[in-house]
Amino acid sequence: MSDTAAAIEQLVTDAYAVISGPAGAERDWAAMRALYWPEARMTALRPTGSESCTIDEYIAGKRAFLTDNGFGETALVNRVEVYGDIGHAWSSYDGAWTEADGTTGATRGINSFQVRRDQTGRCRIHSLLWLVETPACPLPADMETRR
Repeated sequence: MSDTAAAIEQLVTDAYAVISGPAGAERDWAAMRALYWPEARMTALRPTGSESCTIDEYIAGKRAFLTDNGFGETALVNRVEVYGDIGHAWSSYDGAWTEADGTTGATRGINSFQVRRDQTGRCRIHSLLWLVETPACPLPADMETRR
């Protein structure tokens, strides 16, 4: 694995870690912002349409949910490709949280991380596009199991 591919693997790991934590634990939003380019976009594709936001809009909209319910998300399988100063990580994920009534919620899907390397050689996320798994759109078999 190249140094850049390894850096992208770590960036993906860090992106999952920064939004994950137990209920009541404030996330390190400065650390999250540092993983992304300032103009980065985050876009969720849903059966009802898409929702796109900046990093600050994501934090404003998800802060209470992530902190109040606890939330953990980890990679199942990452596929990383690099060409020059751009990279891509196709990352299946598994996530869970606790609802106010104590029941557990769960999610899986695929995150598509587009990554750019800056002049100093540091990789940051340029954009993130994700799709939650549904019965009509299950994870591909080779992206289901943590390796």
